[in-house]
Amino acid sequence: MSETTVEQLVAELAALEDPRMRAVNEKHGDDHGVNLSAVRALARRLKTQQELARDLWATGETPARLLSLLVCRPKDFGHDELDTMLREARVPKVHDWLVNYVVKKSPHAEQLRVEWRADPDPVVASAGWALTSERVVKNPEGLDLDGLLDEIEAEMRDAPDRLQWAMNQTLAQIGIEHADHRERALAIGERLEVLKDYPTPPNCTSPFAPLWIREMVSRREA
Repeated sequence: MSETTVEQLVAELAALEDPRMRAVNEKHGDDHGVNLSAVRALARRLKTQQELARDLWATGETPARLLSLLVCRPKDFGHDELDTMLREARVPKVHDWLVNYVVKKSPHAEQLRVEWRADPDPVVASAGWALTSERVVKNPEGLDLDGLLDEIEAEMRDAPDRLQWAMNQTLAQIGIEHADHRERALAIGERLEVLKDYPTPPNCTSPFAPLWIREMVSRREA
């Protein structure tokens, strides 16, 4: 795809901007007002185009980067390229889509998980914890779950928001998926009270780990 086509796509995305949606998104740190369903529809039209994805990412525009992550080929990104992209992805929705739609499908996911979790940048570290949550659920063999709980117990309460959220997810997944660690996970959550007062819409599960764990375990037992 030519640069002109990238410019046309950026203009097409800009035309979808809704000021009211931007105002809502900005409360969550996302600097755009484009309906994500429209971004997905555009991605379906374009299909997979790796070089176009790289060019869209290079614009630095949030809607273009979101589109980039939908039309890319995750396995074609190298380790260093993904690391650079993650450090550039300061907008929460871009960060989340990069981790969930691209990095999790990459052959470099495990190496990046280990490196990012130890990174001093809390936003980068939050990506490492998100990948750790994935492993807790899908491939826990070899993970030191007691060690993870030790870290969460010592660090989660005072962690910056995005890192705290990711650590809390790992805590909940350990409690949900691993019965032998459930009581300790519940106790840590009760003691730290992280996200205890988080506003939760009706019919949604609270992110407060003890409630989250008990709700998911109850559903499975039912």
